[in-house]
Amino acid sequence: MKILAVIPARAGSKGIPNKNIRIVNGKPLISYCIENALNSKYITDVIITTDSPEIELLAGYYGVRYIHRKKELCVDSVALDAVVYDACKEFDADYIITLQPTSPTLQCSTLDGAIEYVIAKNLDTVISVVNKPHLAWVELDGQVIPDYEKRLNRQYLPKRFLEAGAFVISKAGVVFENSRIGKTVDVYEISETEAIDIDNFQDLISAENILRERKTAIIVNGNNLIGMGHICRMLELSDLFYHKPDIYYDSTITDKSSFGNTMYKLTGYDSLNDLLDYLRKENYQTIINDILDTESAYIKTLKQIPTKPYIVNFEDLGDGRLYADLVINALYKEEQSIQNIYFGERYYLIPKLFLLYKPIEIKEKVSNIFICFGGADPAKYTEKILSIICQSEYSGLNFTVVLGRAKTNHVELQKNISYTNIRILYDVKNMPELMSQNDIGITSRGRTCYELASLGIPTIAMSQNEREERHQFASNENGFMYLGREVTENIIKKELDKLILANVIKRKSMQQLMLKHDLKKGRERIKNLIDSL
Repeated sequence: MKILAVIPARAGSKGIPNKNIRIVNGKPLISYCIENALNSKYITDVIITTDSPEIELLAGYYGVRYIHRKKELCVDSVALDAVVYDACKEFDADYIITLQPTSPTLQCSTLDGAIEYVIAKNLDTVISVVNKPHLAWVELDGQVIPDYEKRLNRQYLPKRFLEAGAFVISKAGVVFENSRIGKTVDVYEISETEAIDIDNFQDLISAENILRERKTAIIVNGNNLIGMGHICRMLELSDLFYHKPDIYYDSTITDKSSFGNTMYKLTGYDSLNDLLDYLRKENYQTIINDILDTESAYIKTLKQIPTKPYIVNFEDLGDGRLYADLVINALYKEEQSIQNIYFGERYYLIPKLFLLYKPIEIKEKVSNIFICFGGADPAKYTEKILSIICQSEYSGLNFTVVLGRAKTNHVELQKNISYTNIRILYDVKNMPELMSQNDIGITSRGRTCYELASLGIPTIAMSQNEREERHQFASNENGFMYLGREVTENIIKKELDKLILANVIKRKSMQQLMLKHDLKKGRERIKNLIDSL
């Protein structure tokens, strides 16, 4: 069976000059169409009809035939039927496929599926369509009326197919100067992603973004020992992409409930081999690890996956970081400069809602105090703080205590503390709003210290464990009162009293040291680094 692909690609384009030869994700736009035709399992011949010398050169580069389109066939008023007929009339073919160069996101497998469909059904014509169900209105006899029977949410509306423009497959016998549509016609639905038809610059931007996106896997863990910051960070990172990454977690140390109510796909694994099976099956182009230190053997194994994925690691001090393509260590500083490692507060991934909030106003007197020790608080600093602020001398102050999702005794704490000036909240969703209502803060050396700093809230910080002692941002030079690790209640009380009584000049000075760091642009920096791989 002979199947001819005709690619119509004239030089003129008023909306986007030189559209068909513009570089899109590193290749001329028409290249995607040519490569689909050449890679198809069924297309036997390819011909380009054009009046462009540049496109003729591209045809030669790919080794496909072209015909120089007649001048009279290059005007806007000429329908595509006549152009296709002129290109194929001398060919002996069973099917003629019109492939549009303005559909670069079409997958070759989709095209082959449509060819199989038209042959199996013995149809005269199959047209590519996209399902676009919307509440629509039409004009009839000068009056605008609804083009639907009942107002429903989009997912419940009947299918409404729009021609995608990607391809038209016709039996050769129904292709004439004025038509490519035979008596038996059907449609072949393609995804919205593949249905991009470049007609304006916005379409061009959309196509570029789709072609640049890579299928992504995220591997992350969290519990009451290692904390919940890793999971929170990866959920936040997932929202940066224009696609839905798949999230994997070690089910032997991480509970699925740790992710809260998320729409991302969560998959647990119980061994490295189990994880590798998933990763190989799904053909990821990017794998992101947020699992603390990695070993070189682990990273090398990931790189041996057939798709040769890019490896991105967060908060990694292990030997594996030297073999990853990108490492982001916002909490640490490297002793020496390593090309693939970006460290320091410039690369902190601040939660999106914090972008909306301005720094607090430093008031003359401290009245409201914010307390949070992250998602787990393994050192039980919350209990120490509560035993202090329950004392009568603090009754004139208001305390907001936030417990994280992995705080195992949160029910007990909420039940046993019943002071009118102390409110205890669990797993909150409005963290920037709560923080901004306070004058000072108390926290550990995890991600919460960055959030408080972004709002310029003078803060006492202490380390939960030996690893947090290496988190250098929450230090005196950056506006924090850092107390160290294994801090006693006496020291906490002493420093708390000191900050409560600190004059406005002292607290403004602490705020200025915090705000000298532009923490809100870390999201953009991280996204750019990952996109650049």
